[in-house]
Amino acid sequence: MSHMWTFQRVGGLDQVVFKNANDIINLPDLDPKLWVALSCPTIGLDFDERTLALLDSDKDGRIRIPDILDAISWTRDKIISFDSILKTSETLPLSQIDTSTPSGNKLSVTAHSILASLNKSNVDYLSQDDIQQCIKTNADKLYNGDLIFPASSELSPEMQTFIQTAIQTTGAKKDMSGQDGIDLNIATTFVDNLKTWLQWQTKISNTQTPFGENSAEIWKLIQQLKPKIDDYFLRIELAQYAPQAQTALNVDEKYIVPTQNGLLSDEALAELPLSKIDTTNALDLVNGLNPLWKAKISRFKTLVASSLYNPDQLTPQEWQDIQQSLQAYATLISAKPEMAQLTVEIEPSASIEDMSNSVITKLANDDLLNEFKQMVEQDNKTPISASDVLVLEKLVLFHKHLYRLLVNFVSFADFFTPKTRAAFQLGNLYIDGRCATLCVAVDNIAKHSTMANYSELCLLYCECTRHGQKQLIAAAMTAGQGDLLIEGRNGVFIDNEGNDWDANVVKIITKPISIQQAILAPYQRIGRCITEQINKWASSKDADVEKSSEQALQNPANKFDIGKSVGIFAAIGLAVGAIGTALASIFQAIFSLTWWQFPLFFVGIFLIISGPSVILAWLKLRRRTLGPLLEASGWAINGQVKINLMLGGLLTSKAELPTNAKRNLHDPMKQRHQKLIVIFWLAILLGVGATAGWLWHEGYLDHYIKQHNQEQTQNKTDTTTNIDK
Repeated sequence: MSHMWTFQRVGGLDQVVFKNANDIINLPDLDPKLWVALSCPTIGLDFDERTLALLDSDKDGRIRIPDILDAISWTRDKIISFDSILKTSETLPLSQIDTSTPSGNKLSVTAHSILASLNKSNVDYLSQDDIQQCIKTNADKLYNGDLIFPASSELSPEMQTFIQTAIQTTGAKKDMSGQDGIDLNIATTFVDNLKTWLQWQTKISNTQTPFGENSAEIWKLIQQLKPKIDDYFLRIELAQYAPQAQTALNVDEKYIVPTQNGLLSDEALAELPLSKIDTTNALDLVNGLNPLWKAKISRFKTLVASSLYNPDQLTPQEWQDIQQSLQAYATLISAKPEMAQLTVEIEPSASIEDMSNSVITKLANDDLLNEFKQMVEQDNKTPISASDVLVLEKLVLFHKHLYRLLVNFVSFADFFTPKTRAAFQLGNLYIDGRCATLCVAVDNIAKHSTMANYSELCLLYCECTRHGQKQLIAAAMTAGQGDLLIEGRNGVFIDNEGNDWDANVVKIITKPISIQQAILAPYQRIGRCITEQINKWASSKDADVEKSSEQALQNPANKFDIGKSVGIFAAIGLAVGAIGTALASIFQAIFSLTWWQFPLFFVGIFLIISGPSVILAWLKLRRRTLGPLLEASGWAINGQVKINLMLGGLLTSKAELPTNAKRNLHDPMKQRHQKLIVIFWLAILLGVGATAGWLWHEGYLDHYIKQHNQEQTQNKTDTTTNIDK
């Protein structure tokens, strides 16, 4: 609590500023409620994937606050100062490794060994590329320090068999080269399982039975035949008890009728009795057997012949005696030991039960296990140990990427800095003369749009394809207009690596985009309304003309009625006159204004038409927020993270000519319709002349002329009176 934090109000919430190393070191003391994010996914980010994998220690696909704090604590124990982390350097200076501890000193030795193996002994820093080259160089070596050994041809045949069998029955791990191998834990567990199995098999073989080495086979046959033989003897007892039921106890004819393909079903035969049922108190082991069980009965007869009074028959008592003689054997069989199981990358594909006792005895020898232990000890003494290389890789990656993670998780400094991009911004979408930079990953469009709708952002959901690959993105349009943003439009998505993807708009969440759109929207709606009404009127008139023409052709007796036409022309004249009078009144009122009232008049008209639309759009644009958009992509955000008008203008840029460009306004492709213009003005003049003629014919002009003459006479009289006075 004694640390002095610095906060900056950005995006509608207070965000911590990382000014020095102490801000990072004291981050565990910062209230989690003051972090911008609480968790984020490990996929769909413009961030180093290997670093995210190392941060996600529990492999649940999420990065949370404890994961970041653990990374800070782990890194703090390995380096001298956190000041170099603020620089987000691509390399780790060897002088930054804390050699005051045995583990740190070992890392320093390993780092120098890596550089020496790469012929960089004169270099005093380590990069991620150096680590990758070291891993690649040592991967094919048998002793590479990873303590995992595949069945390499460099090993003896006996050791190769040992490793291969352990992989098949116990499991495997991937070594540095990506091959399947075993470590000391797998080898020890494998040998222990072999010894346990061998001890159990020894107890079984030492158990005395009348059948000697045939006991195991006889026991398996008994397990298979017991239900059928018991069923047979039960049916015999029922036949002896109720002879009239003997027919019902045998096979019904309908069950042995061939199927459509002329064959009997094995499933049907398996359900039938073992042999013919009569009152004979013995099972004939030769004749009358169910064909499906005959082979097993024959083998059973051969193995237990010494225990039968009649080698061709089995009595109920002999059946019970045979099972009783194997009781001790059965007890050991049911006590089969459980083999130890390990958590491995490659699951076992076979079982020890499938191995012969001779092979088990050979592999369970301690000599092979001791030889493997010596291999592990030698591998552990390798100057460049794989475990130390992985620790160095983690340190280099955290040193390089930890600060960027903090300014994209604890705060959103990268998002609110115009020249940088946040970790969740995957690239730029170019469409409709604009470039949208706020493009986030989407897994499921339907699920994502439900939550993202609350962001009040106009979102374009695009399906992006490139060389057989596909990804889904949501792009926020925060500037310009949305008239031509429709589903099905194509654009180009450029990811942060410079790869171009074909983008197709598959869904749109329509929201206000800009104030400019709000100003023009009412006029566009009025224009569309007028166009629709004209289209409807023209369509109806066209239909009326077509209908009238058909009626005239069908009934030639109908003649042109001049009376009706005069009425129609009179009505049209009255309408035109009314419109003219209204326009005259409006223009008279306008021109009666003084010069300074003209701007106020047009401002008032603008406020009446566009004012409500602009106010509503402004209120909605103020509610634009980043939180729901990221929440839909799997983030957990503290607060709203507002997107104001200025930031919205930066997130979507419109097409603009360069500052030093010249523009030629002469368009050679623009058609000049001179004849049409002349015809248009002639039509206007003819219309005005026809209207004036009709008004004169009806006497309207005489009235206006008399009224005008009276006004002129009155004006002259007034003027004369004034002069006399």
